[in-house]
Amino acid sequence: WAPPRFAHIPLIHGADGAKLSKRHGAVGLEQYRDLGYLPAALRNHLLRLGWGHGDDEIIDDAQAREWFDLNGVGRSPSRFDLAKLDSLNAHYLQSAPVDALLDDLLARLTAQLGPDGVDPDARRRIAAALRGLRPRAKTLVDMAAVAETLARRRPLTLDDKAKATVAASGAAAQAFIDGLAADFDWTFPALQEAAKAFVAERNEKLGALAQPLRAAIIGTSQSPPLFDVMAALGRAECVARLADAKTDA
Repeated sequence: WAPPRFAHIPLIHGADGAKLSKRHGAVGLEQYRDLGYLPAALRNHLLRLGWGHGDDEIIDDAQAREWFDLNGVGRSPSRFDLAKLDSLNAHYLQSAPVDALLDDLLARLTAQLGPDGVDPDARRRIAAALRGLRPRAKTLVDMAAVAETLARRRPLTLDDKAKATVAASGAAAQAFIDGLAADFDWTFPALQEAAKAFVAERNEKLGALAQPLRAAIIGTSQSPPLFDVMAALGRAECVARLADAKTDA
């Protein structure tokens, strides 16, 4: 047999400039999957570690097969940059098939909440919200956090801090909701702009409104992006959750 040709890519370093090792965090493919990274994004990032094709950063599988050549392998160490991986993953989330994303999210929620944790209404909400959630998500974990909020059933169980927030500031949340016309465009951009205008009129900061809204509608003092959740839930569900919270508080 003719001896094969051998080639080596450069060493891979972590964000601190030292050789990549276990102390730099996730080291197994399963861990990256659990962290919400898509296979295509991880393949793209790994391909770019020590190899390049001009200034191209987004390289899909077909382009990789067409373009890869040993002449593109560099000599200097490359750096495994999670910020770049996040950026790539956000890109691939936008182009991933919606059905595949939905299946992944439902599988994550079922593992978290149990087989009865996601009822048909929650599935419909998540499916309807999926396209709107993708632009601001970096990973499937980001999307799953919002999806989990959409899956909760009324009445929510508010944590102690959320109860206190609703008791102290719930009137602001109610005034904001009441001030939105029946034909208001219940979308992320419209809700965000309406909230900014509401607090500007009162010479307050956005948190004065966002905190009681979040506490009432999500049930916790910390949450995924509030207006993403509100847009996905829809007006009727948000109004009902606010009414439940006022009773609970």
